[in-house]
Amino acid sequence: MCLGIPGEVLGIVEDDLRTGRVRFGGIVKNVCLVYVPEAAVGDFVVVHAGFAISRLDRESAASVFAYLEAIDATRELEDVER
Repeated sequence: MCLGIPGEVLGIVEDDLRTGRVRFGGIVKNVCLVYVPEAAVGDFVVVHAGFAISRLDRESAASVFAYLEAIDATRELEDVER
């Protein structure tokens, strides 16, 4: 089973490979946006293995995060200093 996590696009770099800074809970990661060329700053995207695979609306993203919190699966999304 694969799990895609929603994240908010904070910025986009149009280069040879279209990438973006995406926020997941308390962390921000670089994500490949090639498969969602319509994604813009402020959009939410579903990310699997470093690739955004679809867009979704803010309400759907919030619903997924609520579910992940309910099953205590958001610990990996916290910005923890080690």
